[in-house]
Amino acid sequence: MSQKIFTHVYANGMVLLAEPNPSLESVAFTFLSPSGCRYDPIDQAGLATMSADMALRGAGNRDSRQFINDLETLGVNKHEAVTNAHTSFSGAMLAENLSPALDIYADLLRRPVLPNDKLEEARQVVLLELVAIEDDPSHKVMLELRRRHYPDPYGRSSQGDLAGIQSITQQDVERYCRNRYRPQGTILGVAGKFDWEQLRDHVGELFGDWPEGREEDIAETEIGEKIVHLEHDSSQTQIGIAYESVAYSNPDYFQASGAIGVLSGGMSSRLFTEVREKRGLCYSVYATPHSLEHRGAVLCYAGTSAERAQETLDVTLGELVRLSQGVEAAELDRLKARIKSGLIMQQESSSARSSSLARDWHHLKRGRTLEEVGEIVDRLSCETINKYLAEHPARDFTIVTLGQQPLEVTVGVS
Repeated sequence: MSQKIFTHVYANGMVLLAEPNPSLESVAFTFLSPSGCRYDPIDQAGLATMSADMALRGAGNRDSRQFINDLETLGVNKHEAVTNAHTSFSGAMLAENLSPALDIYADLLRRPVLPNDKLEEARQVVLLELVAIEDDPSHKVMLELRRRHYPDPYGRSSQGDLAGIQSITQQDVERYCRNRYRPQGTILGVAGKFDWEQLRDHVGELFGDWPEGREEDIAETEIGEKIVHLEHDSSQTQIGIAYESVAYSNPDYFQASGAIGVLSGGMSSRLFTEVREKRGLCYSVYATPHSLEHRGAVLCYAGTSAERAQETLDVTLGELVRLSQGVEAAELDRLKARIKSGLIMQQESSSARSSSLARDWHHLKRGRTLEEVGEIVDRLSCETINKYLAEHPARDFTIVTLGQQPLEVTVGVS
């Protein structure tokens, strides 16, 4: 495993983190731009996603077709996504093609074409993504769960809403990219085979004179109703449950994450065993930690039939509450084995590492090596996790159900 992470902060605030792995012939990069959906105007939900789509339709002197052709010629396997905090642009390729690929993405971030004649095409793409949510009730209930659990704008969905998407103009997209695609807050993670000094200097040439943008304050709203039912004519019921946890930056994060790994990680986990295997209550059930910068949550999901929905909710809530009684040594041993297998696979994936480096800086203002993570995992014990669980029991649940009938909630609601 590599034990070195290089870091450089440019004068304009952009950050570069890079982890070399000379055993690979590939390299990957991840840009995190501070242009997530939390920055959408309240009446233009979906602007971040629509702006990202437009930015991919030509950059620098390349039109939409040339942009794609140049990336394919370099063999770049690209991906992009809009989250609450960021728009991410990432790519993986042969190591020899990193510099020209970064040249293209410098144009994307600094000089997007944003062709006016493609605005309606971009709008239709975003509208189709919004409509698709209606055909995916499990996705819909989890989007609503985050919206209900976090204060606005931190619980927003990047898909936006119909009225917001329909209102967006060419000037709105241009203004958004001009104000939000900027160096301060932009993080570039690189992992794989590269020369550090050459990479640092090349990124400096591409982005060093990128002028700083204007910072905008975010107004946080109060959290609304926490127990919500969405009517949906279906023989199935979707259940979403959330409760407060700690953020990734918190020293206790791995204690919290370890506990959730025991609850929901593999076919021997408590939720799978108690809710699905023993009782046959549902076809899917899981829990996962979720983190923003300064707050965290545990998000849980169960999909079941309408007839067994109430029992599924009751048993799932019961397992969440029972977790505060502690985990056992055998459960922790299985969890550690799964985590270490995941670390080994991440070591072999330059894409996974570039993304992790960028995420670490966002939350921690530094990068974590896999060795450091492995050492943290090794130090996990039943005593440390159980101490955390005793101090942070599952309670004050946010619950969203989607189906024919609302369910009764009698546990963990203040």
